[in-house]
Amino acid sequence: MIRQIKYLAFVLIAVGVISCGEKNAYQTPYTVMFYNVENLFDTIDTSNKIDEEFLPDAPKEWNTERYQKKMDDLARVISSLDTAQLPIMIGVCEIENNIVLEDLIFQPSLRSANYEFVWEDGPDRRGIDCALIYNPSVFTPVETENLTISDPNDEFFITRDILYVEGIIDDEVFHVFVNHWPSRRGGQQESEPHRILAANVLKNRVDEIFKTDAQANIIIMGDMNDEPSNMSLSDVLVALPNNDVPENQQLVNLMYDEFKDEKGTYNYRGDWSMIDNIIVSGALINKDKGLKSPLDNGYVFHEPFMEYVNDSGEMSPNRTYGRSYYGGISDHFPVYMILE
Repeated sequence: MIRQIKYLAFVLIAVGVISCGEKNAYQTPYTVMFYNVENLFDTIDTSNKIDEEFLPDAPKEWNTERYQKKMDDLARVISSLDTAQLPIMIGVCEIENNIVLEDLIFQPSLRSANYEFVWEDGPDRRGIDCALIYNPSVFTPVETENLTISDPNDEFFITRDILYVEGIIDDEVFHVFVNHWPSRRGGQQESEPHRILAANVLKNRVDEIFKTDAQANIIIMGDMNDEPSNMSLSDVLVALPNNDVPENQQLVNLMYDEFKDEKGTYNYRGDWSMIDNIIVSGALINKDKGLKSPLDNGYVFHEPFMEYVNDSGEMSPNRTYGRSYYGGISDHFPVYMILE
């Protein structure tokens, strides 16, 4: 479903502000971030979603105190990433609804950005969706669309939609996709076909954009549950390594160098993987004017307060829940890029 956003009033207000000599307090470089926030549920039962495990009377004992601690911790991560100014956009996944998004953006350390968000309830049975949080003084959404992923051979297959948002940054059009592809449950090889389905849906939409605008500024971010070298990303989406200058209508995975040099963003039983990715169009790298991305522009963010070190000295993301309540923030580290 496509939704057109009425932004004429915003434009008129912005013009009026600028004409009065006031400028946007945000200055380049701009930070763009993606974060899998690990099961960000409220404490209220939603009748049409399987969210019963995240209730006060469930075995997890997900209560107001634990919910608020997670909110405080997530806000600390976001506000720590760039100490000069908060990110202009934050793609998130595993959020339950607009309530948790509103609670997050109103945390004291985030209020100065006056964040707003794009979200629509998706088909996931557990009720976890993707959303885009944005600073409205920098990014103006124009059109949004939820891209549905279906399996022609399995009518009962359901997964998260891909969120697409077209918007304006500094008078330039940007196409932003927030993803959370099907998990590796059952094994990487066995589950791979469903991620290939997701990659095909995304690739088709990207190709449509390129047909209209060969110089399109495209940012794709998300938890793909695949690494940069896996088939869904390298062969289907054709997201190239960031080691050579691309053509304008090619896609480049900014996390490829990090994939080679760093442990990753997710640790499962001691095995690291770079399943959180940021991918951009070649035009965003090659352009001479306006906002652009260097090739070496993909980063993993983690600080000691986000980490857990086990008895063997191994570090991994400090998650909220495992076999019991761990009290951590997320089982993923966030990734980010910088628009210069």
